[in-house]
Amino acid sequence: MPNRREFLSAAGLAAAGFAVPAARAASPTGEQWQPYRASVAIDGEAGFNFFYEDADGADVGKELAAARASGLSGVLLSVGPNGRFWLDDAAFARTKAFLERCKAKVAAHADTFLLVGNVRDLERAQRERRVGIIPRFQGSEPLGEDSDRIAQFRELGVRVIQLTHNRRNLVGDGCTEPGNAGLSRYGHEVVERLNTEKVVVDLAHGAQRTIAEGIAASKVPVLISHTGCRALADLPRNTGDAELRAMAERGGVAGIIFWPYLRTDTQPMAIDLIRHIEHAIDVCGEDHVGIGTDGSVAPIERTPVFEKDNREFIKGAVDDGIFEKGRPADLYTFIPDLNVANRFEVLAAKLSARGHRDARIAKILGGNFARVLGEVWG
Repeated sequence: MPNRREFLSAAGLAAAGFAVPAARAASPTGEQWQPYRASVAIDGEAGFNFFYEDADGADVGKELAAARASGLSGVLLSVGPNGRFWLDDAAFARTKAFLERCKAKVAAHADTFLLVGNVRDLERAQRERRVGIIPRFQGSEPLGEDSDRIAQFRELGVRVIQLTHNRRNLVGDGCTEPGNAGLSRYGHEVVERLNTEKVVVDLAHGAQRTIAEGIAASKVPVLISHTGCRALADLPRNTGDAELRAMAERGGVAGIIFWPYLRTDTQPMAIDLIRHIEHAIDVCGEDHVGIGTDGSVAPIERTPVFEKDNREFIKGAVDDGIFEKGRPADLYTFIPDLNVANRFEVLAAKLSARGHRDARIAKILGGNFARVLGEVWG
């Protein structure tokens, strides 16, 4: 199962039919967007450190407070190995055990979280002002060579499966593979079985061909849960306009990431994120754009220890080819001027100030993700 260090590396250290909830508490910090209190907000990839710890640590209170302050209705939470080559039965068992631990932590903090298995649960989370936890894999490695495991994992609560992480696996090529080989025969089998079992196909981290072929293979809308626009930053981790259009034509949604893939030179800020959102709207239409921060919901405390650890992480990421050489040593995998718990609300206020209509903003914050989840889950 992922440990805390793996989570920090992978996650940034990480609609119609919805009832209008009672008013949330006032925005804890930053700009306010009044409709946020009546909007569904879903992060396409995020998490909380304490899920990855055996016991609740000293910071759990801060994370719970951040969860409540975030105003999020749902979070896609990684419960898989994030690209680790876990293909044997022992790894299968570890993944199941970790998933059960996450579910137990949700139950232990039921005043803050709710496990989401269907759209009614997501509606309830929004109505009761709790954060809905949507278990997902970042990489299909827990399936091994057995697509029958998709049904088993769905029974255990997994509702979204990302086909690849950065590297190649049995399903297809991830975005850092130079071969760009696309989906394997087994990959096509997995996509078909995911459709049958009503598990959402996520193509984030895919190679360009993997994304294109995954879109074509799926009979229902797909997600690219956390990505950027390659037209603005030509990096392997981002998605090209052709793939974004194809995804939109089939009803899918791309979540714009908060990582440094939004620029090829310096640290991205909120304006860079907005540029990617606006480009995606131009290419896909407002019904096909969302947000996938790929970070912790709690704000990052930029202590001297964090700054030192972060520099080491960035250096390792450059050495591994995740970031290209020449990037600043103090690069961050979060947006510094959105480093607050209610970052979705602050972003919404910024979009509103640029003239985007409230209805469009509500779709981007989570309405579009909610639609796809509902269509696939049934």
